[in-house]
Amino acid sequence: MYNIVERGGRPIIMTHIGRPYDKKTKTITARTEDSVDAVVRYLQRKLRIKFAVPQFHVNGTEGILDIDTSINWLIQDLRNRRIGGIYLPNTRWFAGEEDKGEKLERFVVQLAGLADVFVNDAFGSWQSHASTYHIAKLLPSYAGLSLQDELSHVKLILNPDRPFVAIVAGAKYDTKIGPLTEMYKKVDHLILGGVMYNTYLCAKYGIRIKGVEESDIELAKGLVDQDKLHKKIVELPFLIESDTLDGRIEGRYRKISSKEFTSGGEYKYVVDVDPASFESEDLVQTIGQARTIFVNAVMGLMPQFWRGTSKMDEVIDLNSSAQKFFGGGDTLQEFKSLHPKLYHEALHSAKYYLFTGGGTVLKVIEEGDPYGLDIVKALIENKQSYSDCSRAQAAHSYHHNKTN
Repeated sequence: MYNIVERGGRPIIMTHIGRPYDKKTKTITARTEDSVDAVVRYLQRKLRIKFAVPQFHVNGTEGILDIDTSINWLIQDLRNRRIGGIYLPNTRWFAGEEDKGEKLERFVVQLAGLADVFVNDAFGSWQSHASTYHIAKLLPSYAGLSLQDELSHVKLILNPDRPFVAIVAGAKYDTKIGPLTEMYKKVDHLILGGVMYNTYLCAKYGIRIKGVEESDIELAKGLVDQDKLHKKIVELPFLIESDTLDGRIEGRYRKISSKEFTSGGEYKYVVDVDPASFESEDLVQTIGQARTIFVNAVMGLMPQFWRGTSKMDEVIDLNSSAQKFFGGGDTLQEFKSLHPKLYHEALHSAKYYLFTGGGTVLKVIEEGDPYGLDIVKALIENKQSYSDCSRAQAAHSYHHNKTN
């Protein structure tokens, strides 16, 4: 934003927050907690400039159908420097943002009508949505400075110094199977956490853990078979089992060991990795000898079960020679919350790099090319398109002058 304003630009900012669109019911819920108001307050406090947030009608569960023409008054104020910027409502509140048909087309045209240039600086938003992909077909479009920087650094994960260790956790297994399969091929060691790890344990040991779906266990059996041959997965031997997901209730959670697993065993919710796991010989050696470490992981059910994640961060930091990459909103939020001093040191350390989108890094690994992301290809195609237009105009001008 500083760069744009310094060069005389007037910013109209858009972003998405949360997941207000329900893919099953195809409805949008515009909740106050998903509004951009908190972001705007932060920017106004930090930058000491005024941002205007236009108010558009939310049409029930359809969301915002159109960008109201009342925004033209704000654009006039922006051009005349009476306000510092315009911040659009959560883009996922708009009916056209994730649509595939007429609503998308109308929304993209309306977006493009607001500005002269589009700058994509959202590495974490790799999906082909209206505000990240389709708009690049209608306006001269560029990669923002942060997007350029993150694309440059993700290449270091595709071509890492070895040994390369990845630590990946997630609440769902089926949505991560593609990136996880490609990740497995590229790493020297893989450490899993969360429901993803629970699913793997069920598939390997023939046990059942509450909350793990049978279909996911079947998918995980492929990874188990793969690891029998390559032996890349380093297990976390000590876990926390809880009778409930309602919190850390004394007497209702306990430490368990994977060494005790036997086929047919049934367990309640596994909600965290016990810190002792990161003190085991295998884990200490694996992380301590790594030259590249990628982390997209929160190990426990936050905020009550945080000890496993906290210990993980501490053990990773002990490896002062490794290049450490952390990625993902939840990963960075918990890193900052659990270790605020270390987090701020990491922001300025050459040995750390913090990606804004962990899911995007996984997508890049799956694609095998940072420039294979649809949002990046759209920018490349946009540049080519406008370059062709410029050459055509120059040729036409030359021909016109010559004939005269």
